Amino acid sequence: MTDPETLDVTIVDGYVDEPAHFGVPPYISTYPRYAAGALVDAGIPREQITYHTIDELREDNAVWRDVEDADLMVYVGGMTVPGKYVGGTPAEPDEVQELAWTANGTSIMGGPVRFGVGEANEGASETARDDLDFDFLAMADVEAAVFDLVESGLEGFNDRYRDIEEETRWARDGAFVVEQHPNHPHYLICEMETSRGCPYRCSFCTEPMYGNPDFRPPESVVDEVDALSDRGVKHFRLGRQADILAYGGDGEAPNPDALRRLYGGIREVAPDLETLHLDNMNPITVVKWPEKAREGIRIIAEHNTPGDTAAFGLESADPNVMSDNNLNVTADQCFEAVKIVNEVGGWRPGGEKDTAPNFGDDAARRLPKLLPGINLVHGLKGETRETFEHNKRFLQRVYDEGLMLRRVNIRQVMAFEGTDMADTGAEIAKDHKQLFKQYKQEVRETIDNPMLQRVAPPGTILPDVHLEYHQDGKTFGRQLGTYPLLVGIPGERELGNVVDIAVTDHGYRSVTGVPYPLDLNSASMNELTAIPGIGRSTAGDVVVNRPYESAGDIDVDAIERFVTAQSPEGAD
Repeated sequence: MTDPETLDVTIVDGYVDEPAHFGVPPYISTYPRYAAGALVDAGIPREQITYHTIDELREDNAVWRDVEDADLMVYVGGMTVPGKYVGGTPAEPDEVQELAWTANGTSIMGGPVRFGVGEANEGASETARDDLDFDFLAMADVEAAVFDLVESGLEGFNDRYRDIEEETRWARDGAFVVEQHPNHPHYLICEMETSRGCPYRCSFCTEPMYGNPDFRPPESVVDEVDALSDRGVKHFRLGRQADILAYGGDGEAPNPDALRRLYGGIREVAPDLETLHLDNMNPITVVKWPEKAREGIRIIAEHNTPGDTAAFGLESADPNVMSDNNLNVTADQCFEAVKIVNEVGGWRPGGEKDTAPNFGDDAARRLPKLLPGINLVHGLKGETRETFEHNKRFLQRVYDEGLMLRRVNIRQVMAFEGTDMADTGAEIAKDHKQLFKQYKQEVRETIDNPMLQRVAPPGTILPDVHLEYHQDGKTFGRQLGTYPLLVGIPGERELGNVVDIAVTDHGYRSVTGVPYPLDLNSASMNELTAIPGIGRSTAGDVVVNRPYESAGDIDVDAIERFVTAQSPEGAD
């Protein structure tokens, strides 16, 4: 019998992206944290548990030694909803297989990779189950599997799901592993699970494979936040659930009291948190129980941090696609849900709650507290050319009615074994690929850009933008949070720094900004010309006529939204 106290374990995080679970940096998912907690609970000392991201292995060959030498190597990863990522690159199947070949000890993999893998992590693709040469594949909870595997002396386990008591214990015991993440502590956001499973059965979605919703008590979630906060984490997202409004209820109807205990408890144990966001909210819940939903949304907007997004799974505005794929909300119902979230959560800090949604020249200069996002999936059964027109008309209606969307997520379906889409596969998505590209570009131009100008007009302040990379003479960064805006800043600034930004211009899904407040007496020409109303000629005059005593010395409309004039000593 193998003594757990003698085992060295390496956890490799290949990153996850599921319908209700995100783990690509700067996010860390629940999987590696819970697995680490399960290992501790099984008797393995914390100091003998090593955690690495797949990007660490790519960047430093020496790290592979931890994979090679471990008595037990645990891989967690898998993509069931593809996307584009900035903070990290999910592991590809050949990389995962190389991990198995490298490991001399026992190897086990789990997470959404259990649903299947394709040739690449992308839409319009089909997948198949594959153990990728690992010794064990956890077909239920990987954390339960590793606990039982250690208990058996590395001989084996039966696939099973952990219970609430185990989850509560393992979530707290595994919080220590965040300190080994390369982004810790300043640029790391923890994905938090409030429930999993879904009462609905959309054709393409893997979330129903977890069964009907199973809710953690507020005390369990709050206890985990407390443990993570003690380890230096200040950024949290309640993203691991199909519908935040249904939390603590019967799986469908809202339960405002449970939300109050959840959000209030989080704020009590982590009073200095910097981000508290969410992800999924089901629009059908909003329209079926509007008064309870309004109260739940009000509670969320009262406790969260600005820029939060409630992702709505409309999936398709085409009624034929809706019926063919067992989707649960019509376009008209989704529109009503968009309106309600705007009215309750679409206010900005410093603005009037009673007049939401707030936008325009008189609106406060922060992002709204909570706005809906829209998820659209293409390649579903019954899709035709008219489907694309239905979707465009829906989005245009939202804009024309003076409402706001934080973002529109358009993707092509991945067909997984065990879902209804497995029979259809990715053929429709492949057939419509060119049409999809044209449509996506049209949405970016006609909806995304003007909507972004409404949500974040020039002068909007984005605090704490983390600088990530350089490109074309600019520095790009993002805030931490749900679907953060990509911000381009003139010039190449030191990466890793954190700056406040004032928005100056808009792309389709990104903005340009300048450091806020920008000092007239030291600003560069590129920074000055980024400000609305200042061309190169005016910027040249500003530089020549330095120093200034106040922003009012410059005759440009609304200049005070962007600049200040610091003491002229040492000015250019």
